[in-house]
Amino acid sequence: MKEKEENMDIYQAIQSRKSVRSFLDREIADEVLNRLLEAARLAPSARNFQEWRFIVVRDPEKRQKLAQAAKGQTFVGEAPVVLVCCAESEGHVMTCGQLCYPIDVAIAVDHITLCAVAENLGTCWIGAFHEDEVKKLLHIPDEIRVVSLLPIGFPRDPAPETKNRLSIEDIVRYEKWR
Repeated sequence: MKEKEENMDIYQAIQSRKSVRSFLDREIADEVLNRLLEAARLAPSARNFQEWRFIVVRDPEKRQKLAQAAKGQTFVGEAPVVLVCCAESEGHVMTCGQLCYPIDVAIAVDHITLCAVAENLGTCWIGAFHEDEVKKLLHIPDEIRVVSLLPIGFPRDPAPETKNRLSIEDIVRYEKWR
């Protein structure tokens, strides 16, 4: 198994990141997991609210139940760690009309996904889950929102996949829409 790449820059991490749906049966060291959580803690947030909260799930039985709550996506339970990414929010809406918490949690989760690449770990952002089932399983209070599930582990196939992305010309406009 390849050791952590030294000095991987952010562009390499972005280029290498992929959604991993098959994990090795290998634990993640506490110090590595703590670095990922620290990356989330340092993320920016609207008005510095820092509404994100994370539940670290390592228990195999709970991970299997999370996989069922995630519409039967078995690979969720296969990962040695599943982060349940939540928001403790008062529902603040930014001037632009968007709720803060889903965006802020997304930024923190993206910090984790990119840092995971630098640790030779894989992740897969899960939005297909039943929030009520996750809340019941983990005793999450009603006022807390579950934004995403994030299985984390060592990829069974570490080779990067070819990314099918739109061209820059398709996604960028200058000065005006048309």
